[in-house]
Amino acid sequence: MSIDESSERRAAPAADGQWEGLAEQAAALAAGQVSSAALVSRSLARIEATGPTVNAFRRVRAEAATAEADDADRRLAAGERLPLLGVPVAVKDDTDVAGEPTAFGCAGDFPPKTRDAEAVRRLRAAGAIVVGKTNACELGQWPFTEGPAFGDTRNPWHLGHTPGGSSGGSAAAVAAGLVPAALGTDGAGSVRIPAAWSHLVGIKPQRGRISTWPDAESFEGITAIGPLARTVEDAALLLDAASGSHPGDLHRPPPVAAREAAGRDPGRLRIALSWKPPFTALPTPLHPDVRAAVTALARTLAGLGHFVEEADPDYGLIGLAFVPRATAGVGGWAARVPDRRLLDPRTRGAARLGRLLGGPALRRARAVEGRQRRRIGALFGRYDVLLTPTTATPPPRIGALAGLSGTRTDQAMIAACPYAWPWNVLGWPGVSVPAGFSADRLPLGAQLLGPGHSEPRLISLAAQLQDAVRWHERHPAGHPARAGGGPGAEPPPEGVSRGAR
Repeated sequence: MSIDESSERRAAPAADGQWEGLAEQAAALAAGQVSSAALVSRSLARIEATGPTVNAFRRVRAEAATAEADDADRRLAAGERLPLLGVPVAVKDDTDVAGEPTAFGCAGDFPPKTRDAEAVRRLRAAGAIVVGKTNACELGQWPFTEGPAFGDTRNPWHLGHTPGGSSGGSAAAVAAGLVPAALGTDGAGSVRIPAAWSHLVGIKPQRGRISTWPDAESFEGITAIGPLARTVEDAALLLDAASGSHPGDLHRPPPVAAREAAGRDPGRLRIALSWKPPFTALPTPLHPDVRAAVTALARTLAGLGHFVEEADPDYGLIGLAFVPRATAGVGGWAARVPDRRLLDPRTRGAARLGRLLGGPALRRARAVEGRQRRRIGALFGRYDVLLTPTTATPPPRIGALAGLSGTRTDQAMIAACPYAWPWNVLGWPGVSVPAGFSADRLPLGAQLLGPGHSEPRLISLAAQLQDAVRWHERHPAGHPARAGGGPGAEPPPEGVSRGAR
């Protein structure tokens, strides 16, 4: 089902500016049409109102953000101009914000951090105000955002379903209109999957494009920080603001001008459409609604003048390189938790596997990356962009995966999300864009993938698609930031957590 054929209706802009984007808010602030205090107050009020339903935030910086907004207004009045001066944004709770704990979905008493992560430092340098830290599943392992430490984060399009994970809190916050954009992290699709399942644009940039400091690299190099937003321009603007290296980073790619790329015609491109996921030894059937949505998007691309044909990359056995790196990353984060007894048994199992696969197995997994890039990258000798589904299924219901055993969780996760993770092994960029809705009115997505350092091309193509299908004009009906519902939304069950405050 294409976006235009979806059962979701086009929503008129909210009178209170709920759906104003990052660029719109920044421009309004610079023009003196609105105050930062008003934008931040509005954001904080929406976060509070949706706490019992959407539950997007683990930590809310109400007092600090209000003071920072007042300071931003003084600076604006004095004539200072920065790309995001006074604009409220959010970051995922695996990213350090000074004065706040970084629990990364875990239970326990975590001490507040004394310094901002480099990405947050850069956001502040651009003038942004971090209103809070968004929920993530425990150590970012799963494509849902649920856990005993914070409750269930719910999809604003349908409260009975997950917004995805592990950056589900960031996705839910943007989809519900609580903030115009947010940062997430992507170690196996954790920006792109919630983008697809929440009707958003999600960018996984080139490894190192946004610094992961205070980690020289994250999860053995498979995890990148990336933006979630309703429009390509907003995602690109946040990417530009957060991008840059720290002297201690292991990966330091040259800069790109993402927002400039969003305003540029991509030219006529050769696009490979692939339905084939990498080998996993488990069945990964493609839901017919996903196939129909991505097919419609491919037809739109062809109608825009691009050459589109079916072709598959040679993934080989890339999963053998992913598992040691992912589980070593879980083990490294688990070692930082104040009380490991509070960790989910699946997390403890993954950490044990990471220790077993450490040493030679991990070194081999890192050593083969160059060969994997050459083999998979051969596709880009014939094509400019690879188009695939972002996920194989629509978003699952709340609770469908949360209570499973480790093995059953892995099986369900691989079946639902087989397409995203190879690009984490390669360290290459990808952009997930909205592709429409399922027959049950649940958001679906497609990803545009490229070789190393190809963000400008992917962003330009995504912006052209957005102009053609206008996905950003659709919002959850009922404006959940005010009414607490969405299309087909169901009330949360008894005992749903409001999240830590």
